[in-house]
Amino acid sequence: MRLHVITAAFLWAAFVDSRKIRGISSSYKRFYRERKSFLCIDGSRMIPFEQVNDDYCDCADGSDEPGTSACPRGRFYCTNLGFRPHYIPSSRVNDGICDCCDASDEYNSHVRCQNTCWNLGQKERAYVEGQMKTLDEGLRLKQQLIEEGVLLWREKQAQLRELQRAAEDLQIKLEEQRRRKHEADRLKEQTLKGLEARNKGFRHQNSTISHLFQLLDSNKDGSISVDEIKAKVVLVHDEKRVLSEDEALTLLGGGPQMGLSKFENTLWDVLIRGNNYKIKDAYSAPGGLMSEDPHLKAAERAHYPAPSAARRQSQVFMVGIKTAEWEATDLKKVEEAYETVNMEISDLQKKLEIDYGTDWEYLYLNGQCYKLKVYE
Repeated sequence: MRLHVITAAFLWAAFVDSRKIRGISSSYKRFYRERKSFLCIDGSRMIPFEQVNDDYCDCADGSDEPGTSACPRGRFYCTNLGFRPHYIPSSRVNDGICDCCDASDEYNSHVRCQNTCWNLGQKERAYVEGQMKTLDEGLRLKQQLIEEGVLLWREKQAQLRELQRAAEDLQIKLEEQRRRKHEADRLKEQTLKGLEARNKGFRHQNSTISHLFQLLDSNKDGSISVDEIKAKVVLVHDEKRVLSEDEALTLLGGGPQMGLSKFENTLWDVLIRGNNYKIKDAYSAPGGLMSEDPHLKAAERAHYPAPSAARRQSQVFMVGIKTAEWEATDLKKVEEAYETVNMEISDLQKKLEIDYGTDWEYLYLNGQCYKLKVYE
């Protein structure tokens, strides 16, 4: 009796195992609840449920043979508990090759496949954990780059505002410097005209100085003596009185005689102004020396300055010319500074126009060099 019970249990288990619907995922099990009939999943045909997994393809979509290789378009679902589930073509079912790590595709094959899903899952999980750590590290680095990028962005914005303010100040200074240079150039032009006129007058003056010296140098020995002064020079207000020895020596600067160079710097001014002394037998007009000599008339009309005054006038002319040169130099410096600042503004604006990511995370990498070794 016991033998009959064991045999019946074995046959029942074999029958149940043969009717087991293999190769379907949990989401498709509702289509395979055992009923009297089976509707192909694509809705194309209704067949008796006994024809499911009977190794004969009845449905066009192969849904009636999920656990056999009968349908060319069929798919077998590998549950692969402990690893990744996936589908394989139903043609690989019971073909002697283990395609599912849980060996479910070779349930009726001579090949005995081992369940390797747990080992594969462990490797997969270790790999995923490594990837997650890498991802976490990457996110941490990204957050760090974002923070540094934001700081750099603010610094560059502040730098840009500072440069723009500097450019505005330089523009005001540039306009002022251009105005000053224009004024200096105008004064320089007037100075050069005055210098040209003065030099022209000096040429006449030198001719007049030489002529007066020759008038006083009676013996033509190249110097004026006391006797020649007494013979040629008289008082403006008392032409008849002859100058004394002391008066003549005073006019000669205390020495017994006077050369042309000393005459030009001392006695010439005394005679040409004509305040106290004049050349004898010459017609004196108020405020200066006049005679029929054309050189003397030209000297009086031009009001030639004394040599010391002429030197001071030359210094004034040189200051005017130097001022114009200084203003031109200062203008060039301001123009160069203004151009440099504008170039820096342009370069900075171009850098800020670049897309550094939504949170400026790539701004920190700008201008840096990185190396990556690849195997291709």
